[in-house]
Amino acid sequence: MVNRLKSMPLYLFLALCAFITVFPLLNILAMSLSSSRAIISGEVVLWPVEITVQAYKQLFIDGQLLIALKNTVIITAVGTILQMIATTLAAYTLSKRRLKGRQIFTFMVMFSMLFGTGLIPLFLLVKQLHLINTFWAIWLPGLVSAYNLFVMKSFFEGLPAELEESATIDGATDLTVFFKLTLPLSKPILAAISLFYAVALWNTYSNALYFISKSQLLPVTVKLYQMLQTPIDSLLAGGDSSQYIQPEGLKAAAIIITVLPILCVYPFLQKHFIKGVLLGSVKG
Repeated sequence: MVNRLKSMPLYLFLALCAFITVFPLLNILAMSLSSSRAIISGEVVLWPVEITVQAYKQLFIDGQLLIALKNTVIITAVGTILQMIATTLAAYTLSKRRLKGRQIFTFMVMFSMLFGTGLIPLFLLVKQLHLINTFWAIWLPGLVSAYNLFVMKSFFEGLPAELEESATIDGATDLTVFFKLTLPLSKPILAAISLFYAVALWNTYSNALYFISKSQLLPVTVKLYQMLQTPIDSLLAGGDSSQYIQPEGLKAAAIIITVLPILCVYPFLQKHFIKGVLLGSVKG
């Protein structure tokens, strides 16, 4: 009992931190479900006032945000697969001590973490490769994260070498060992790195802003930014403007639609995320 009382200030502090973290999202959610009158009068704080889904209806009628969501899903799904293939193969290769020049390749990857790529050289390179206004302009520049590569490499190095040796004695090739032995044992780290990549791709903004100008190819982050900067008359274009919708409510609904997929998926992957990061940081 005494220990619980001593821990009470810590619990209160953590509860306060949690509330401060969650409050903005709850406020945005409440605004997206409240009437224009309640938003204008400042009555909305944590709970919706005069609940309505008109803002969500308007966004779905307009269709622009749905196209952006579709683009983001494609960018995230395909990009995560490409990045995982490249990162896994590179990490597995660098984890083998018998690789000639292993230290040189490892140093080159580590060296890339010290300096950022200049925007102008990157733009010129993407333009020369004719990747402007394509999703490849988002995928290729960040195909392999050096940090994720080292985490996965550390995990591979921590796997028992005896397993690979016994499989090799039985006649297994390197590819057989990789696909049938190493990958099944690496599910936690694969889930963790996949989540890292997926969240980064879902939130991609800079590369899309620099390299994509076609409205039909923009991801949801850039489209959301445009909506936040757009007057209400433009947001209502093509929809039913007879019923006035408060701009803040419309923008709040767009924010909720944008973050909802990640909020729904993350709880199911959280255990793999934590376990994979811990394993990757300890082993090796």
